[in-house]
Amino acid sequence: MSQINVPLLDLKAQYNDLRDELEPVIRGVIEDQWFIMGPQVAEFEKELAEYVGVKHAIGCASGSDALLLALMVHGVGHQKDQPRQQVICPSYTFFSTAGSISRLGAEPVFADIDPVTYNMDIEHTRQLAKNTTNLAAIIPVHLFGQSIDMDAWIALGEELGVPIIEDAAQSLGTKDATGTPVGSRGSIGCFSFFPSKNLGAFGDGGAVTTNDDALADKLRLLRVHGGKPKYYHSVIGFNSRLDALQAAILRVKLGHLEEWHTKRIANAHRYTKLFQENGALDSSVPLTTNPEAPAIRTPTGVADPARHIYNQYVIRVPAAIRDTLREELKSKNIGNEVYYPVPLHMQECFADLGGTKGDLPHSELAAAETIALPVFPELTDEQARYVVETVVAFVNQHAPQPA
Repeated sequence: MSQINVPLLDLKAQYNDLRDELEPVIRGVIEDQWFIMGPQVAEFEKELAEYVGVKHAIGCASGSDALLLALMVHGVGHQKDQPRQQVICPSYTFFSTAGSISRLGAEPVFADIDPVTYNMDIEHTRQLAKNTTNLAAIIPVHLFGQSIDMDAWIALGEELGVPIIEDAAQSLGTKDATGTPVGSRGSIGCFSFFPSKNLGAFGDGGAVTTNDDALADKLRLLRVHGGKPKYYHSVIGFNSRLDALQAAILRVKLGHLEEWHTKRIANAHRYTKLFQENGALDSSVPLTTNPEAPAIRTPTGVADPARHIYNQYVIRVPAAIRDTLREELKSKNIGNEVYYPVPLHMQECFADLGGTKGDLPHSELAAAETIALPVFPELTDEQARYVVETVVAFVNQHAPQPA
């Protein structure tokens, strides 16, 4: 098998396709010299709100700031003479989900995941909520581009009397089991436009979405230091504005997003078909069962009208060979990544919360067994087959034999 190059993400290919559209709008912003807020941001917010299916979309500086704004607008943070507020979130997610909670003086309470979808487990969340003393919000994550069960989570929020804040940083365009876009049914949706996202800027960027007029007004106020009119501050906010250059770039890219989703989904389905032709099973079957099958588990996928947009295509292999598989892929010029190698309850910065190994077994096992493969829209059939052949050959040779 001759080597070919398969990057984890090929942003240069995307840029080459869009060069003739992007460069004029970038020059237009430079010539206008309107870099902060202004018409490009306003138009992008309007177009994003229409795409998500909400009344309001408010641009901000990053996906992390989107989470901060969502928490702040719900009053989460240190409150004098009050017990420390608590917010439940998954341990198996990007750091900012919990980091934003801690930054405001609240306590993240870590929930385990469903081992099939990797999304936060609702029954474990319900049990954790019973032991909280001052629960302020819940932040489930639509991980890897797959929606949580929004009906169930909305019902849980109503049962507990707390807002459901959707962390949709990886999932713009994902649809839940009702066919509704994520970020439109919780109290607030939080999005990231980091360059590697399915809709990526040329730097950091983010947005919050909501159907609540009052929350939208407060969110717009908080992102500009709480000042309205300028220099008059009714509340303490912070500086978190989406700049006009990024908004102009995102407006161009948003027009191509559905096409990219279609290609990502096709790439993911091709991977799954190729793996299954080689005997692999999906993630509904634990690696410890079916010893006759290769020790590879693919994503389960979703049924219409739901839509998984595969911001990441994540497989599972035995923990004993995961890191050596990564080295093998690297040696064959195949990009790969681990999302995420250390669950948040085991991170050093959260040691004061008392989390230890064994607390959240599904999160810990996913952190040890998962690996993300290239699934960008421009991935070719030749590249995909090369990836699958490399993975299958290595796993078949090196996977530990069942006892």
